Amino acid sequence: MTLDKFFTDTRSLVKLAYPILIAQLIQNLMSFADTVMAGRVSATDMAAVAVASSVWLPIILTIYGVIMALSAIVSQYSGRKDHSGIARSTIQTGWIAVILSILVIGLFYGLRPIIEPHLTLEPKLQQLMLDYLSYIVWGGPGFCLYVVLRNFAEGMGYTKPTMIISIIGLLINIPANYVFIYGEFGFPELGGAGCGIATAIVYWAMFFGMLVYIWLSKKLRKISLLSAITWPDIQQMLSILKLGVPIALSLLFEVSLFSVVAIILAPFGSEVVASHQIAINFSGMIFMVPLSIAMAVTIKVGFAVGENKLDDAKHMCTTSMWLGFIIAIVTATGTIVFREQIALIYTTETAVVSLAANLMFLAALFQFSDFIQVISAGALRGYKDTKSILYITFVSYWVVGLSLGMILGVTDWIVPRMGPAGFWIGFILGLTNAAIFLAWRLKVIQRRAKLGLLTTN
Repeated sequence: MTLDKFFTDTRSLVKLAYPILIAQLIQNLMSFADTVMAGRVSATDMAAVAVASSVWLPIILTIYGVIMALSAIVSQYSGRKDHSGIARSTIQTGWIAVILSILVIGLFYGLRPIIEPHLTLEPKLQQLMLDYLSYIVWGGPGFCLYVVLRNFAEGMGYTKPTMIISIIGLLINIPANYVFIYGEFGFPELGGAGCGIATAIVYWAMFFGMLVYIWLSKKLRKISLLSAITWPDIQQMLSILKLGVPIALSLLFEVSLFSVVAIILAPFGSEVVASHQIAINFSGMIFMVPLSIAMAVTIKVGFAVGENKLDDAKHMCTTSMWLGFIIAIVTATGTIVFREQIALIYTTETAVVSLAANLMFLAALFQFSDFIQVISAGALRGYKDTKSILYITFVSYWVVGLSLGMILGVTDWIVPRMGPAGFWIGFILGLTNAAIFLAWRLKVIQRRAKLGLLTTN
């Protein structure tokens, strides 16, 4: 691959990736706004939002992961200029989104009377948390349908709508929080639980906003989604789920791993847990960059495979890896150099800053493997190879990463117990394992594609 080709592919990737990155950061800002605005009522309200979010996010992200399969499906159909295939897949994914989100509503209201008496939270905290969940579940269908339309647009190569609609969502989120948290304009004062109503409104607003955008866009409107609406096609829905469920489970493995480690570290004390959370939160912000590139790679690879331009797909994978490596050098260097200043953004407690700064050094090393594994996974999704991602991430995160983290962090088997640093070394080794095997799997899939053994239907 020539240098000119590298720069051409890089510009193409960045053009797709930067709106996704901005949208991801804005979604984090919404969560930040919820926490801050609820915290101004009381610490209990802020805690309720945090606890309720820790229940809600894994559920909604699992459905989000299922829907992510649509981006690869649409991009391959788009490469083949098969508009009817795009429309059919989008509508059937919409049915999956509706069914799963309604199922969540039913499960919540069905299980609440059974679970509520057995919860051991402080009464006010428990009530606020359950009220928050009872409101936000009604926004689930809106969010899931928005994600369907988002993946439809992104699969077609249009990522700016995602950015624009996210900005609109943030502009609605803050005043809606103000109204329902503090009880303005005649509405009841709901405290932290009001964030649940505000977020549900934002979800539906984002869905209708995306719907209007697609209707106004000449390029997206030509797919004629509304005229393609049909009843659920079980066979096609199962085909979509076959691709989407492994993606969803991979996301769940990753999200739940960090939650489990936070719980395991609790006996080490609040300072240790706080330092770990600072490192995790900052790493999560940095992770938005490779994740955005990975999502762009999925689109580009899928489009090239759909056009049967397999060399272009391979070149795009190579470009994305080099781009990710270059960015990782920059972000890792910045993390090491400014690790104390970064920790000071979160807290002024000297002990926590010192502990967090030490973990930041490990977080910097973590970024190299993280970039490679997430971009490799994005490329594999473009080839519609998702089962391998599931198997590799499960073994890497839960068998390699967590096991080594437990051994180094809480036992004296190899070295004196290292606490959070041991878990971070486990994360690094687990992600390195994922990076190696996902990159290897990508090479295998590329060889199969060259031999004509790749299924793209």
